[in-house]
Amino acid sequence: MKKNMLLGIAAGLLGSLALVGCSPAAGGGDAAPSDSEAVKVGFFGFSAANSFAQAVYKGVEETAKEAGAEATFVDGQFDGQLQAQQINDSVTSKRYDVIIIQANDNLAVQEPLQKAVDAGITVVIEFTPVGPQLDTTEPQVEGAISIVDPPVGNGEALAQMATEACAEVGDMCKVAYMEGNPALPLDNARTQAVLAGLKKTPDITALPTVTGGYSQDEGRAAFQDITQANPDVNVVIGSTQAVAGAALVAGADSKVKFIGNGSPESAVQKVRSGEWFGIWALDVVENGRVAADLGIKHAKGETVETAIDEASLAPNEGIGTEQALNDADFVSGYDE
Repeated sequence: MKKNMLLGIAAGLLGSLALVGCSPAAGGGDAAPSDSEAVKVGFFGFSAANSFAQAVYKGVEETAKEAGAEATFVDGQFDGQLQAQQINDSVTSKRYDVIIIQANDNLAVQEPLQKAVDAGITVVIEFTPVGPQLDTTEPQVEGAISIVDPPVGNGEALAQMATEACAEVGDMCKVAYMEGNPALPLDNARTQAVLAGLKKTPDITALPTVTGGYSQDEGRAAFQDITQANPDVNVVIGSTQAVAGAALVAGADSKVKFIGNGSPESAVQKVRSGEWFGIWALDVVENGRVAADLGIKHAKGETVETAIDEASLAPNEGIGTEQALNDADFVSGYDE
């Protein structure tokens, strides 16, 4: 992922899943497509230039083809306001029976998506929760389907991996968290969850948070700041891009245990080879398959699950340690 995006990465499958049928909301629009009509799926991705979004779309395309549906990538260009306009245009033109959305702005697209549901369009919210609540998989757009990765759960999972890493370090383990972008609400929610999780273990010392961003250069600079103040740091968490930069500074002989937030194939291999301690490992192609499957079935009148945590579709519920990834022979399906 190459830009400061509203990406939340999360964990924690809810114990029960609500169900929804295909009937439009009160006052809704057109009926479901007939069996003879191809369901038209619009995938409103973060950006066509983003490898993560393309990997999810690969799963969407595969499932659409199997179901005899038609899939189109609608380029969001990392712009929430653009996506809102694209959704409004699609509602007016009735271009799609199903909208699968990776929201660039979790609030800007909420009202347009509600209009889409009310017009009889199936809405599937993928990866980023849409709405103000960042700790739930439940759809905050009434009548929508939600297959997401809440950032609060993501932060809790990162803290869990850090705790496991510290168990190997021993007493008085020092952990540094490189926050992605403190200006983003999703990053703020994730950061607070990480810090709260670390506080649960008395022997862990959480060092002052630094901004690690979403690039190797930012991660390199952040790690240098961390080690200048705390040369004995034991565990470092950050975006996979930032961790890649930090690991380069640390060198091959470093004892620091790195944990990356994300699962590009390059990071997967770092963990599987033992160079990094772990990553937050989602099966992004499978997420696309499931999102499309739910959307197409719903558009055809079937009753489907409406709240799925993407970690439940990943090996070891997303906790990507060396053993877990090797046991699953995990391949992420994308790279940065």
